[in-house]
Amino acid sequence: MSRLKKYILNNFSSLFMSMFMPLFVIASVIFLIKLSTYTAIIQLSIWEMGKLYLFILPQIIFYTLPVTFFIAATLSLFKLSNDNEIIVLFALGIKPGFIIKTFLKPALILTILLAFNFLIVSPHTTVLSKNFLSYKKSEATFNLAASEFGNSFGDWLLYIGAKNDDGTFSKVFLFNKKQKEEILIAAKKAKVINDSGILRLKLMDAEGYSYSKEKFSQVNFKTMLINDTLKTDLTNYKQPLQYWLSKENAEAKRYVLIRNTLISLFPLITLFLVTVIGLVQVRHQKSNVYLYIFLTIVLYYGIIASLNDILHYYTIPIVLFSWLIISYILYIKKIKSKF
Repeated sequence: MSRLKKYILNNFSSLFMSMFMPLFVIASVIFLIKLSTYTAIIQLSIWEMGKLYLFILPQIIFYTLPVTFFIAATLSLFKLSNDNEIIVLFALGIKPGFIIKTFLKPALILTILLAFNFLIVSPHTTVLSKNFLSYKKSEATFNLAASEFGNSFGDWLLYIGAKNDDGTFSKVFLFNKKQKEEILIAAKKAKVINDSGILRLKLMDAEGYSYSKEKFSQVNFKTMLINDTLKTDLTNYKQPLQYWLSKENAEAKRYVLIRNTLISLFPLITLFLVTVIGLVQVRHQKSNVYLYIFLTIVLYYGIIASLNDILHYYTIPIVLFSWLIISYILYIKKIKSKF
């Protein structure tokens, strides 16, 4: 029996890897296209694009693994049926339940890994990605142009003579008009610093002038920091439980929690359908295995999407038990009664 299990799982694993890589590449391309839309708002280097890709990598793996498992398991059984090996196994007294038990362990392991992925890993990468984009957007807000009027930094009007290759600015002038006085600052060099979400303009080798009706004053300084009032919207996060229980975007997180819980269970609760679709008598049945695989995936994900907003957390037990009952009935009628 152990050799038979190993033989079935070897067929499954070869198909699994051959299908996982194309699906993974397709999903990666889709997510990269989505990431490229951020370049219309912020400037991203190749390294920063790679960093964002690493942040979404757990999501790509999460969405591709369940589908790959279902397709590979079904097609591995279909291949054995086409080669008449399944008929031989059943003739030797092997029951369909043996095949389900063979796939049960890898399905259970995959379900646990998927649950760990979206419950533990995804909150961390989601927060990192959100904070990184927020950081870059705050920098983009101050994408200062040289030799142009109209630049601003908080309450200051800003003019820049030139932008250097190292990201600093030369011949910088700032002007601030208050109710009773006006302030003018001229600096030889300046640069923008993002310090934990607070933007600062660092002025070097500068002169400051303050004048009003009563007095005129001048001050020279080597370095000055001007803080901006706009603060980057960063998310504080310590542990996964804190992320899921926080009230921030509670509705969106509820939707994700329900959907991802059912997606994590997909490999486990589709084992009956794997045998129903994959086990065929090629001489007596016209196989529509690819159509049935497609319909199963679309139906399952469609049910989750349609019921999520209506039933909320009740979606999980209703979909879980309904899917298992219907799958088991089909298994009894189509497989167990014939083999």
